[in-house]
Amino acid sequence: MKIIYASVLLTGMCLFQHQASGQLLNKMRQKLENAAEQSVNRALGTDKNANNTSTSTSTGSSSGSRARNKGGAGLVTTPPDVKENLTDAESKYKAGQYAQSRSALQQAMLGVEMEIGQKILKSLPESISGLKKNAEADQVTSTGWGWVGLTIQRQYTDGNEKELTTTIANNAAMLSAVNLYLANGGYSQTTGGKQDWKQTKVKGNKAVIEYDESTGYKLTVPLGQSSMLVYEGVNFKDEAELMAAANAVDIAGIKKMLGEK
Repeated sequence: MKIIYASVLLTGMCLFQHQASGQLLNKMRQKLENAAEQSVNRALGTDKNANNTSTSTSTGSSSGSRARNKGGAGLVTTPPDVKENLTDAESKYKAGQYAQSRSALQQAMLGVEMEIGQKILKSLPESISGLKKNAEADQVTSTGWGWVGLTIQRQYTDGNEKELTTTIANNAAMLSAVNLYLANGGYSQTTGGKQDWKQTKVKGNKAVIEYDESTGYKLTVPLGQSSMLVYEGVNFKDEAELMAAANAVDIAGIKKMLGEK
């Protein structure tokens, strides 16, 4: 009997020890699994504790970040000094510094074109057909080589939906197409019984007028061999109204300033 009792007691102790060991192993395994899961969550950015930490860190860093610019007068428009660049070009040429001489000449040409562009811009009317100029949209740009790329633009608007844009520019491809059209007698194009474009005249200058349902009227006037004047009218009621607006611009004066005949 004692032997049986001892055997049962020994078996019970073994089972207890086995269960205790199993519980300990389960706890250890659970801790390892939790630690692994937290590591994965932190790596993926889904851990709540990590989010809380990152939020507080981010708040702290944002308060110490650099200030953002909220205003300023911008840059002062300063065209290249023509005389200074011509003098520089000559001295660089004499010194055999041809690349620098060429660069100075380009700057001098750019200065000349910008000055001419500004004069043309000032010669344009302050208002046309009741539309006031949008001073912020005034534009004079140039590449600085023999009028190639010179663009002068002014926009007129009623502050609502009616708008007129005048552009004096060098566009060899477009000017060539317009001159070819005019040289061939200015045939007209019609679509669905409506005329899309035709030849006309503005202050004695041959021109081409177009109309598109989505963009409105477009009037192109060649100003000699290299320049042209383009009017773009949005929400003008008819052709006559656009032509009246076009006549408000001093085309002869613009041609003279550009050296066109």
